[in-house]
Amino acid sequence: MTSLGAVFRPQLPPERLRDVVRLADEVGLEELWLWEDCFREGGISTAAAALAWSERVRVGVGLLPVPLRNVAITAMEAAALHRMFPGRAVLGVGHGVQDWMGQVGARAESPLTLLREHLDALRALLRGERLTVAGRYVRLDDVALDWPPAGPVPVFAGGEGPRTLRLTGEAADGTIMTAATSPDGVRRARRLIEEGRAAAGRDAGEPHRVVVYLLTATGPDAAARLRAELVAEGLESVPDLGVAGDADAVAKAVQRLAEAGADSVVLQPTADEPDPEGFVRFTAEEVRPLVP
Repeated sequence: MTSLGAVFRPQLPPERLRDVVRLADEVGLEELWLWEDCFREGGISTAAAALAWSERVRVGVGLLPVPLRNVAITAMEAAALHRMFPGRAVLGVGHGVQDWMGQVGARAESPLTLLREHLDALRALLRGERLTVAGRYVRLDDVALDWPPAGPVPVFAGGEGPRTLRLTGEAADGTIMTAATSPDGVRRARRLIEEGRAAAGRDAGEPHRVVVYLLTATGPDAAARLRAELVAEGLESVPDLGVAGDADAVAKAVQRLAEAGADSVVLQPTADEPDPEGFVRFTAEEVRPLVP
């Protein structure tokens, strides 16, 4: 079965999160995803609050920009969430938006090297290993978590370009893809991820989940809002991006991504979505029953 989720976009003030989370739990939403976008809301702080305000919904962060974070801090925070809320936290890391990284003096010369080193160290620390690492970016001297997760936890990574997608296959347990990804883009990504997994000798039977955002608008002005956002993002000429319409139209778009290789599709409302709570209810109560 394809997992279905929705995004709480950080264009909303953080004080709106509680009502959205509680509604997500009430209506049976499977996944609620949060973003650590500069300079809006912190991913770990909002995830911790969302998990505490809910009982069952899985809370994802897609993604934490690794240039902003020492890997030991990422591991400590991830481990705490996994221990306090077993099975409900889903954390992804990635390059971050390079212009934003430059604004805060954190832009790396080699984002790919940084992400690889961060992923390798993060996954090892979360397995309870003790590390001494002298990498280009990640440096650890006899570091281990006092409170690692009680069992294995997946680490996701964001990916767009071919080299990054191969890296997610090599060094991550799942891949997060933006709403700029069409069904054909998902198929290409799956091939690149599998190339990376094969190169790293990863077990072919080991799952590697692919999460894809789907820009979604519903309601009487849905088509106009969707087009306006695609234009604003410079994506209006890319075919098969986003969906505007009723639950049936959205479910068909979700199914196209699932058939292309997405394991989880996360509906991403437009930045000007007038009713975030209604969007969550629409996802769980109207779209979910139509998605196999």
